[in-house]
Amino acid sequence: MTYCIGLQVDSGLVFLSDSRTNAGVDHINTFRKMTVLERSGDRVMVLLSSGNLAISQAVINELKPLDSSLLVDAKNMVEATRVVGDALRKVYSRDAEAFKEFGLDFAASFIFGGQIGQEPPRLFQIYAAGNFIETTRETPYFQVGESKYGKPIIDRVVDPDTSLKDAAKCALISMDSTIRSNLSVGMPLDLLVYEANSLHVKTHVSIGLDDPYYQQLRSSWGDRLRQAFNDMPDPAY
Repeated sequence: MTYCIGLQVDSGLVFLSDSRTNAGVDHINTFRKMTVLERSGDRVMVLLSSGNLAISQAVINELKPLDSSLLVDAKNMVEATRVVGDALRKVYSRDAEAFKEFGLDFAASFIFGGQIGQEPPRLFQIYAAGNFIETTRETPYFQVGESKYGKPIIDRVVDPDTSLKDAAKCALISMDSTIRSNLSVGMPLDLLVYEANSLHVKTHVSIGLDDPYYQQLRSSWGDRLRQAFNDMPDPAY
């Protein structure tokens, strides 16, 4: 399984993905789920994938390399998102019947976001049918995969005014909550923070269990949750 998060705030975008895949408890592997498509000064696009690994890799292969794909000609992020959706439909047309014959679901979903030219950054979720929705100011984030464990902190913290650093911190806490509660989500993590209108990726890091900041964050968050719990009054009944 997997867990991926895309957050949109006024100052930019935050993307975070784990790297665990599994086909049972005795078959666990590590595969990156973040793909970055960049032409510095012109466009930055980030794709996070969830679902069947063969499907997501096939879609990514349809989109690469950037210089020879329709993404390079997309005039805005909506058009670019349609390109990703079309690639997903192409893979479905080619492989869905074979999946069905083997009793497998054609399961894949993506978070796709970025900025093209002077258009503001935008963020989308793309479903298995190739259709998509966009974030709003009321709902400025998307999750795919094991979303339920990390959702509460995002709902309580993130809004359009949230800073990029706070959005990244919230995403990491959301991921840590998920990793603690679900063995199918695991390290290392890929974190990308995109500053609006920069048209260049400045922060893209891989985070392992030995990362000092991540260790401090997970330890401090756990301690403060316990302290907040202890400070709450006992039930009156």
